[in-house]
Amino acid sequence: MTEAVCSASHSVFLSKHLIVNRKWLPYVLIALMVIAIIVIKQFKNSNEPAPKPRVTNNDKPKDPASNPTDRDRGFDRRTTYLEYSNHATCRMQCRKISKTEVEEIMRDGKINYNKSDLQNARCPRYALEGITKDDQRVRIVFAQCNEKTVVVTVIDLETDYKCDCPGDDDKYKNKR
Repeated sequence: MTEAVCSASHSVFLSKHLIVNRKWLPYVLIALMVIAIIVIKQFKNSNEPAPKPRVTNNDKPKDPASNPTDRDRGFDRRTTYLEYSNHATCRMQCRKISKTEVEEIMRDGKINYNKSDLQNARCPRYALEGITKDDQRVRIVFAQCNEKTVVVTVIDLETDYKCDCPGDDDKYKNKR
């Protein structure tokens, strides 16, 4: 009889603890999931290479466009790769604008993004505006390719000159 009482009391003891354990089961599962997530994250992070430290080099020029090898990062204001289209040469003669003035606008002019075509398939086109030494308010369009910059056209924004240049057409009036 004592064995029966012992086993009965033992089973009552186990059933009470199982009921308590069933109440705690969701909390235990959540704790296990959190631990599993932490372990997985630690394992993933240990497999990735350490990030390279950023090194600042004060010897590099501040203007990204002045980098001699990458002309795809903004307007390159260097005049060493400058060429003139026939249309631009004609316009310059007609409007009495010299190559020196074109180079001055290229170096110091302000980019008019409304008149520029940066998405041009061949070469982005930048419209730069400024005032020349002889007080002409001009817009000069530069097509900037990787190997050179081409002066596409030269426009005097205040005086309407009568020029007969190649490519003149009413549909391409680019004044103001």
